[in-house]
Formats: sequence, C-alpha cells, structure tokens
Amino acid sequence: MHKQLRLLLICAVSFAAGSFITSYNAPEQPITAEMADVASKLFGLSFTRAERDSMLDNLVDQRRDFETIRTVKLTNDVSPALYFNPLPTGFVMPVGASSFKASALGQVRMPANRDDLAYYTVAQLGELIRTKQISSEALTQFFLTRLKTYGPALFNVVTLTEELALQQARRADAELKAGKYRGPLHGIPYGAKDLLARRGYKTTWGSVPYKDQVLDYDATVIKRLEDAGAVLCAKLAMGELAMGDVWFGGKSRNPWKSDMGSSGSSAGSGSTVSAGLLPFAIGTETLGSIVSPSTVCGVTGLRPTYGRVSRHGAMALSWSMDKIGPMTRSVEDCALVFNAIQGPDPLDPTVMNVPFRYAPLASLKGVRIGVVQKAFDSTYPNKANDLATLDMLKKLGATLVPIELPPFRYGALTMIIGVEGAAAFDELTRSDRDSLMVRQGKSAWPNEFRSSRFIPAVEYLQANRIRTQLINQMHNVLKKAQVDVYISPSYAGGNLQLTNLTGHPCVVLPNGFNAQQTLTSITINGQLFAEGAVLAVAKAYQDATDWHRKHPVLN
Repeated sequence: MHKQLRLLLICAVSFAAGSFITSYNAPEQPITAEMADVASKLFGLSFTRAERDSMLDNLVDQRRDFETIRTVKLTNDVSPALYFNPLPTGFVMPVGASSFKASALGQVRMPANRDDLAYYTVAQLGELIRTKQISSEALTQFFLTRLKTYGPALFNVVTLTEELALQQARRADAELKAGKYRGPLHGIPYGAKDLLARRGYKTTWGSVPYKDQVLDYDATVIKRLEDAGAVLCAKLAMGELAMGDVWFGGKSRNPWKSDMGSSGSSAGSGSTVSAGLLPFAIGTETLGSIVSPSTVCGVTGLRPTYGRVSRHGAMALSWSMDKIGPMTRSVEDCALVFNAIQGPDPLDPTVMNVPFRYAPLASLKGVRIGVVQKAFDSTYPNKANDLATLDMLKKLGATLVPIELPPFRYGALTMIIGVEGAAAFDELTRSDRDSLMVRQGKSAWPNEFRSSRFIPAVEYLQANRIRTQLINQMHNVLKKAQVDVYISPSYAGGNLQLTNLTGHPCVVLPNGFNAQQTLTSITINGQLFAEGAVLAVAKAYQDATDWHRKHPVLN
C-alpha cells in the first residue's frame, strides 16, 4: 500500500475510534474529507463530497469532546446513566411476599469416611452444623485442607482467605452455641469468583494489570452471604476480565479430565465445586460464564433473571448483560444460595423488588414445559443425552409443548458486550497496559476492546432496539404456549445467546456423560423472575436421575 494512503487509512480509522493507534505515536492529525470518506466506508456508509465537507466542523468538535471526556477518571465501578430494562410490554410483575420451602432432608449423619463430606450438599452440611454433629470451624478446616491439597494442580484458586474463614467459622459456632441460628447457610464454607470485592483481600479480575488490586469495600453478594452465616474460604480463578479459563496463574482445570480446561469465565467456581473443594461457589455470566463451566465440570448452576441479584462490588464487563448466580452440587442448593443473595439493593439501581417463591414439586403431572423443538431436531453433540432428558420429563408426567424462538442471528447483537467492555476498560486500552494480559490473540479481550471502538454509537443503540423487539417476541412465545418454563440444549439452537440478551433465567444441570467421560448438561429456562418455577422443575428431573451425585476421583 502506498505510504501516504496507508497513513490516511490509519488516521481515518483511528479518528473513527476517537484515538490514534498508539504504536504509531502520531501527533494529532487534522481531520479531512478524505479521512471521513475512509472511515464511513469502514461502517458500510457512503457520503458525497459535499456531505463530507459539511461534517468536518462537527467532527473536529466531536474529537475535542472526546478529549474532554477522557480528562475524567472513570473507574470500573461507575456505571452509565442508562439502565437495561428486560421487561416486555404488558408483562405483569409478580407481587406479594417471598416464600421458601425446602425439601425434607430426613436424617443426616456424619459419614463413616470423613472425606465423603466433600460431596455432601449444602443442605446436608447445614443440617450437620445445625444438629452440632460438626462445627463450622472443623468443616472449614476440612475444606481449606482440600483447597490447599488439590487447588494448586487444578489452578482454580487465586487467594485463600483462611484467616477470614476461620474467624467467620468461629463466629458461626459461637452464635449457634448461644442459640442464634442464621439459617441453612450458617457456617457453610464457600468460594467467590475473583471479580467480587472483599475488603482486605485482593480482587484480581484474573488479569495481570490488576493482580495486586485491593478494593476497600465488600460486594453486596459477599455481604449478604456473610449475613446468612456463610464462610468465605477462597477467591476463585476466572478467565482474564471474564473470558475463558486462562488467568495469570495458568489455566483452570476440569477435575474430571485434568488435561482440559474447566471452561469460563467462572472457571474456578465450577472446578472447585466439582472437585469437592467447596460446597458452593458464586459465579457470574454475561454470555455463558455460568452455563459453560457448570456443563464442563458437571455441576448445577443458576443464572438468574437480569435485575435479580445486586452487582455492586462486582467487576463490570457489560452493564446490560452481567448477572450473578450460584454454582452448586444440586438444584435445591442453588435455591438455598439464591434465596440469600437475591433482592433489591440501593447500591445497584438495576435490581428490582420482586418476590422469590420456591417450593419443590410433588410431581410434574399437569406441568406444561416448552421445548425448543427445532434445536433438539438439529444435529449437535450430546443429542442422545438431551433426548433422554425429554423422555424422562414425559415419564414424570410433564406435558411437552413445542415452541419456536424468535428468528434472528443473535450473534450480531453480541457487539453490545464488546462496546460496553471497551468502555469499562477504556483506560486499559488507552494506556497500553492491555499488553500485559496473558491472552493476546485475535479473539482475546485486548483486540476485542480495540476493535469495539470502531462500532458506531448508532449501531450500538440499534442493536439494543432489536433487543427490545426480541424481549417482546420472547414474551409472546411463552404466553402463547402457556408455559413459564421451557427446555433447550445448553448450546445448540441459539438459546444461550438469546436469553443472555433478553435477561431470562435458567438452570443448567448434568444429564449424562459424553465420549470423553465428562458430564453433559441440559438447560431449563424460565419466564422473567420465574426462578422458583425453573428450580422446581429442574429439581423434579434431578431427583429422578443421579448424574449430580457423580464426582471425579482426584489424584
């Protein structure tokens, strides 16, 4: 390419992104009609010479505005004054009081082999603590030992919070002795994905530029779990800035097959629960980060409705798509943890005040469950396990109702994550500190953030207007089928992308093994704020199978 033309292209596309490419260290170039012509072609538009000339004063003013905006320090916790609303037209919000009814546990006893505690459910461990068969301190020491023994080989722990854990466990024991019982999470050890802030400990976001970061506040989710009596034992590995399973300490491993990653970005959360290093963990999802590691590691995960769980104190990647949820051994464990963390928070204006009602179902007879039939009819891996799940639901008495998702190439809208992520990490890109990150490929965040600066604001807003259409279309699909719950393959058919865009909740749970002898999963989805219904249906299926009771053998 001719040198002058090449420089023109560089200047044009850099102007379009509002900055000049740092590797050229070029002084600010005057904006010309030729630059506007090249930039417009990048966006798939064409303007006449007169139109381009008319733009120049505005373009100069806009670049000056960019420079003014960049004088303001914006930390990751500052959200835009634009809040995503997942509510469709005509949607009737649930009202009334919340209610929670757990399943009857029966008699729970300490196992003959103490190591079997590693695979007890949260509910079972809670009963052992409540009945004083084991102290919280002893249980916490048990899981801390497992974290120290197996965590280094699985690369799933960033920071052990041992001092805090023992302090919280001793408090739980003292309170129980004094007659104060906080509920089913009282004294239960857990881990948190390392994008949730805990005062006094590092919150690294899994990324080299932030590996020594300490935030002087607690995430609301961490605070609520502490109020429920839970014991924070570890900050868990996550893919750098919530992508994949690679972080600055290595690649988090799948306990079922340690030569493969645990998937991401809630990589450490899935891995530690699967390996029996912790009874439950907190993960987050923007576009599959609870569903994917839950699937790969064979655990049960709940991705709540957008606006159910406060994100205060959590790293922001996409303000309109980030969600926080539990990853556990069983569906009811998800319900127990979710019950503790959900609900409005004045520190997060996107969280809505909606009741959460959960009770297990005695039977699925008469329950209508939507089926994304087109997806199940397609050719994809693990189809046999999914079809067996449909057969099981029929045997349990459910009525399966075919539904069809709104037609659209949902991937076209994932630019929303790129734009919001590029804004959230604007300073990282402009300072060139993104070069410190481990992953530097074309699909990694450094390149994605740079590329996203070339997405026009108009197209970003158009993408969100299409989201509005999809939200309304999904509401009509479920209303027409008269279902609050529907089932889909975890990956095939586009449901994962669609529901992360629309904000619908889902439970992902194991439903068999694949050829690699790792677990596969099925996804049960629900209407907005229908977590109780989704969990109840998922539990009925899980109770009829034993996939969730399988666990890997650790070396």
